[in-house]
Amino acid sequence: MIGVFHLGALIPLVDTLFSTQGIMVMLLAAYAGAMWMFLTSAPKVHTIMVSDLDIARQFYEGLLNLPVADVPLHYYYNYEQTLGATGIDPLYMSATSPSPTATVGSGNEGLWYQLKKNTQLHVITGASYGYKNRQRHVCFDRDCLEDVLMRVQSRRLKFKVRREQPLNFLVKDIENRVIEMQEVSN
Repeated sequence: MIGVFHLGALIPLVDTLFSTQGIMVMLLAAYAGAMWMFLTSAPKVHTIMVSDLDIARQFYEGLLNLPVADVPLHYYYNYEQTLGATGIDPLYMSATSPSPTATVGSGNEGLWYQLKKNTQLHVITGASYGYKNRQRHVCFDRDCLEDVLMRVQSRRLKFKVRREQPLNFLVKDIENRVIEMQEVSN
């Protein structure tokens, strides 16, 4: 009879599926799926290096009113940790060592803010002071600075775009200090 389905034909398939090798393949596939879900749901993180962490806190929390965010889970496991540190020009690094509360290392230090729905801002020390000891906020990601500039504009703060490529603008904080926001081009 053509079209008759025999249950006995499935026994080799079931036997292969539940063999040691079959179970290992299923476990690896489940692990890959779980890692894919974990990594694709992780927020995008922009990092800004600043001259002074306390002044940065006043700026981002006080003036820009960014909500404080939890450290993303993937930072606990040193994922995306290097921050491109091998490509940092010494010109942008501070002459003094960073404070013990905010060092580049485990990724948990510094300040964490929610910039957009699935985008966070990680603020760390490490930038040198600018002209006339001006506060400097240095970033390697143009999208990050464009988001901060949009936030500055929406809060109606005084600012001046000095250069478009690479993006560089000045903004005044509550105490009338000038903060220089600078994109570092590689």
